Amino acid sequence: MKVLKFGGTSVGSPENMRAVMKIIADGEEKIVVLSAMSGTTNALVEISGLLWKKNRETASISIGQLEASYKKVVKKLFESEENRKKGQKIIKSAFNIIKSFTSGKFSQVGENTILAQGELISTQLFTLLMNENGYDCKLLPALEFMRIDEDKMADSNYIREHAEKVLQEVGPTTYYITQGYICRNASGEIDNLQRGGSDYTASLLGAAIDAEEIQIWTDIDGFHNNDPRYVENTKKIEQLSFNEAAELAYFGAKILHPQTVFPARVQNIPVRLKNTMNPADGGTLITAESSGTGIKAVAAKDGITAIKIRSDRMLMAYGFLKSVFRIFEKYRTPIDMISTSEVAVSLTIDKKDNLQKIKNDLDKFGTVEVDDNMTIICIVGDIIAEERGFASKVFNALDGIPIRMISYGGSRHNISVLVPNSHKKSTLQALSENLLSNGN
Repeated sequence: MKVLKFGGTSVGSPENMRAVMKIIADGEEKIVVLSAMSGTTNALVEISGLLWKKNRETASISIGQLEASYKKVVKKLFESEENRKKGQKIIKSAFNIIKSFTSGKFSQVGENTILAQGELISTQLFTLLMNENGYDCKLLPALEFMRIDEDKMADSNYIREHAEKVLQEVGPTTYYITQGYICRNASGEIDNLQRGGSDYTASLLGAAIDAEEIQIWTDIDGFHNNDPRYVENTKKIEQLSFNEAAELAYFGAKILHPQTVFPARVQNIPVRLKNTMNPADGGTLITAESSGTGIKAVAAKDGITAIKIRSDRMLMAYGFLKSVFRIFEKYRTPIDMISTSEVAVSLTIDKKDNLQKIKNDLDKFGTVEVDDNMTIICIVGDIIAEERGFASKVFNALDGIPIRMISYGGSRHNISVLVPNSHKKSTLQALSENLLSNGN
């Protein structure tokens, strides 16, 4: 059985939903993971923000506008009056839940429940559409098997055990439809896998059922070797290894959620990236094997803050870095890049919620410098197979670019450089012209 995931754009209109139906309705048994219709999650986040601010009147207006838009979708989506009534009932039920939080005290549980309605609506409407068109299709409730633990990490054992159980309870069918993004937490409350989490849902579910293949369908025909928003004539990558894809996803390639690769890699399940608008294209295949050598692609991750700690206490000392890292652990802030010298350590973060608190604690060790608006550029490929001369190719390509930090050797599959965000475009273009356009 395959697991196919379709994002918000793919199910963003009645026409797109029908296009997805044609893609999946090939008679082969599969599980289909759906996101909320495009724009829905943003609207629900905005509504939640208004409720946190106790701006209930404006929130109610926004809720009414979103509900009205869904009523229009239902009218266009279904042919029979009976199914239109069923669709309107689905909408009414979901929005009654949302409206219930416009009075009384608002909480995180309330926000998470509101955010979950997008996926709950899209999957119910799509299942009804499939049934109306004569397809054997059943809804697989994700809230009964998707769970995260106390550390907000996916509870893989729980997911595997309960996915099998729910599949048995729902019973055999050709097409199972389930929700991406949403889950329950360790307390049993509705929660989510964060933005882009539908990809992660598909990978976790695919690993749980030992799927034949996991397919991520978007509006792009796979990984490209550079960012087409900044660089012309980018090329689709036919095949990547799990490690290469993980590096690209983590360091800014928006087509794939950063955590998607890991469950699939553990179970050695191929992941294929496909384009809903061009289903005949093979997309990008991600497997354990790398295809070819040398540099495959580059990606950019924005919103980076660089922190430099200069201290004479580092000289000939041990335990200094441990003390520094303990501060980031205290504030649950991951570190992306790090470089050290005899008297200084530089590192980067992209989570700035506790930046001032972190700086205050680091001030005890020495002089702290903070540089904001930085970008990590990640150059990915089968680097080990082409170690000799690889670094010189990269540095020659970046001649004239002000590089703030370099990370080389931390991974077998990438070299990362930190540049000011204002030099992001020129860096991507320089790499494309000097490393990617000549067959490397």
